[in-house]
Amino acid sequence: MAQKVVTTYVDDLTGEESEEISTHTVLIDGAGVELDLSSQNYDQLLEALSPYLNAKGARRVRGSVTNGAAARGKRRSTTPVGGQDTAEIRAWAKENGYEVSDRGRVPATVREAYAKAN
Repeated sequence: MAQKVVTTYVDDLTGEESEEISTHTVLIDGAGVELDLSSQNYDQLLEALSPYLNAKGARRVRGSVTNGAAARGKRRSTTPVGGQDTAEIRAWAKENGYEVSDRGRVPATVREAYAKAN
């Protein structure tokens, strides 16, 4: 017997289906939500949060979500909240003569150069 499984990704904000949907986790005061968003809606979210994420006294925190999308096998975004899309940075870096790997961290010097150029 053959079986076919179809996964449909839907933007939580608009309800539109797309292959370009990524899951993003937003935490505030220890409580959070996971949102499946298109890159356009994610950019709008970042724009709305930008004054707070880039506030003079804001401090970046690191952590992991162990029971979130990764645990359920969903696709994760390569975009950290308040950061830039690493795929875009890699493409820009390669176009501008920087050596970057296809996986792993993008060096801070490359991120800084990208930020200055954009």
